Formats: sequence, structure tokens, C-alpha cells
Amino acid sequence: MDDRPPKPVPPRPSTPASQDLGSAFRDAQEHRLLAHVRGAPLPRHLAIIMDGNRRFARDHGLMVELGHERGKDKLEELLNWCLEIGLKILTVYALSTENLNRPADELGPLFDLFARSFEEIAVDERVHRHRIRVRAIGNRSRLPEKVVAAIDRAERATEGYHAYFYNIAIAYGGREEILHAIRTLAGEVRAGRLEPDAITSEMVSGHLYTAELPDPDLVFRTSGEERISNFLLWQAAYAELYFADVMWPGLTKLDFLRAIRDFQVRQRRYGT
Repeated sequence: MDDRPPKPVPPRPSTPASQDLGSAFRDAQEHRLLAHVRGAPLPRHLAIIMDGNRRFARDHGLMVELGHERGKDKLEELLNWCLEIGLKILTVYALSTENLNRPADELGPLFDLFARSFEEIAVDERVHRHRIRVRAIGNRSRLPEKVVAAIDRAERATEGYHAYFYNIAIAYGGREEILHAIRTLAGEVRAGRLEPDAITSEMVSGHLYTAELPDPDLVFRTSGEERISNFLLWQAAYAELYFADVMWPGLTKLDFLRAIRDFQVRQRRYGT
């Protein structure tokens, strides 16, 4: 009797038939989940930390700038998914104040990408057809002039729209945003127009970059990291958090729908 363990059988290569079967299964999952998502209340405001462009590039043998390009393409897809389910307010974390410390040879192409993206937004047929108001939130003084000029064009082109709201956090830091609000209120106190004891949380909210919008209901982060990294610190006080173990450029529509559905089945208690 041969007591030697059996040799492992190598996995069979995928065939076109098995690939078609897997694709059909994913499509069925997506269709079923989409029906559930459409049948329940959506988050009013979705905030996304788009993390993982550089790791995606490294894992796929790409240059870093190509990872950022793939990330931009994914954001285009995401906007379509939000429109498909009727999600009205989207805020994405594109560039943090900490990211500005990255090497110049990475920031240069990244700034070029941002400038091109905002220029494209200004003339995007989809943006105008759906009447999407586009805004950049953050400290523009820390951005190159070409990026600021492109932001201005996109904002002017969409400033009259109120059907959907699409916010890009760029050169953004949550602590810096709160400091800006505090300094503005302090100026009111110094000028004698406001008593310190009269300052309320609503006043602070009213001096944030997102003053005209409701706070996010759901903060969704990719890349497997489980932190909010200085993003919407004040606004996210009662937001639900969802973390996905996928790099941002690799996010699928099924991943997105799972995040929305997970939010829909939670019981939000607001500390009660």
C-alpha cells in the first residue's frame, strides 16, 4: 500500500465558459442587490475616502501616476452608480493637506490630473443633464494656480444646479476646516457682534466648507484601513462608517452596493 500523500492537483485554468458563468453570477448578485438598495431609504449624503491608488499601482506593476489615473476613472464610474440609485449628495476625499507633503515628482502629475478633471467637469454633458452642482472644498491657497482656475470654471459652470451635489475635498484637512470656523467666529466676538456664550454648534457648522449641506450619513473608506484620516471630523460625528478591503481603483459596483445596503440595514441610534 502506498502511504505517500497524494500529489496536489493544480487548479484548472479558467475557461471562457467558467468566466462567463462567474460574470453571470456577479451580474445576478448585482441586480438583486440593486433592487434591495432602490427599495429602501438611501443615505442623504455619502462621503468616500478614496484610498489605495498608489498601492493598486504597485500591486499591478504600474507607475504611480497611472494608479491615480485609474482612480480618476473609478470616480467617473462611481458618479454613474450614484446617479443610477438616486443618491443626491456625494463628497469624495481627493487630496488631503498631509498628501501635499508627497514628493514633487508625484504631486506634479497629480495636479495636472486635477486640473484636467475639473476642466472636463465644466463641460461634462452628464453633469449638465442631471444638474449636478460641483464644488471643491479645502484650502485653495495651497494649490497651483492652474488647479484653482480649473476649479473656478467647474464651479461657475454648475453654480445654478441643485438636483445633485458633488463635492471634491482637495487640499483638505478636517482640523484646518474647524480652525477656520473658530477663527471666523472669534473675529465676530472681537468685533463685538457676538458673545462667546452665544456660540452654538450650529454656528460652527454654518462656517464649515459644507455649511449648505446635511452632514454625511455614511463615510465609506477603501483600502482596508479603518480610520477617517482627518476627513469631515465635525460633520461625521454621527455618521455610520464602512470599510472595504479593496483598493480604490479596484472598487466594483457590487462593492459599492454592498456598502449602501449595509447602511440601510443598520439601526442608527445617535447615542441613545
